[in-house]
Amino acid sequence: MAIYKTSNPALGDKTFTDLANAGPLGDIAAAGRMTLSGTVNKTGILLLCSIATAAWTWRLFLQSEGDASAVGGLMLGGLIGGFIVAMVTIFKKEWAPVTSPIYALLEGLVLGGISAVTNARYPGIGIEAVALTFGTLFVLLLAYSSGLIKVTDKLRLGIVAATGGIAVFYLLEMVLSFFGVHFATINGNGLIGIGFSVVVVIVAALNLVLDFDFIETGVKVGAPKYMEWYGAFGIMVTLVWLYLEILRLLSKLRSRN
Repeated sequence: MAIYKTSNPALGDKTFTDLANAGPLGDIAAAGRMTLSGTVNKTGILLLCSIATAAWTWRLFLQSEGDASAVGGLMLGGLIGGFIVAMVTIFKKEWAPVTSPIYALLEGLVLGGISAVTNARYPGIGIEAVALTFGTLFVLLLAYSSGLIKVTDKLRLGIVAATGGIAVFYLLEMVLSFFGVHFATINGNGLIGIGFSVVVVIVAALNLVLDFDFIETGVKVGAPKYMEWYGAFGIMVTLVWLYLEILRLLSKLRSRN
């Protein structure tokens, strides 16, 4: 059904269809159903998990007197481990109560390391990126809950298409980099580079709206209780992407000074 479509890989369009075919509704009723408040609470728990490991990684970087290699291993482990755990969570949704916190902890290692290294170069940029990320989250949540932003089929299709295009570009860029081909203009601090980052930040932010709509749909159809953790996991995936893109945009802007 098109109503469930989202560009977030964790919140795919077949999620609730698969759940409906997984077993009798009585099993879901016995275990409890997904609620909005429960999803919000679990999102808060995941945020605290990521903040805790991010702060720990940042502290290690400071204790090493700015030696990036001191946290390089943690960042790499968090990146690879986070990807593996994310894939497990997507394919085994019922494991989300366990795998989602693990994912948040691992991503915190990555975010903390990247933020600390970037902040050492541009003091204060980490706090700015965090503030803008949470500010965007709350503004969009307020706009969605108030009905100011309505998820229509056209909006959904546009966001999904834009996100897919960005994903393809990043994949192409990564592959070409192995052959010495780099997109200096887009990755630079010129107007084109900054404009590209602004567009990506907007697309990443709009994915939050699709995530809100997806979670609301889950509540309406009476998804099982563990989907609260899965919905929170989906929000975390988008927030991690949004934060990194905001940090990248701020870095470009700071480098112009």
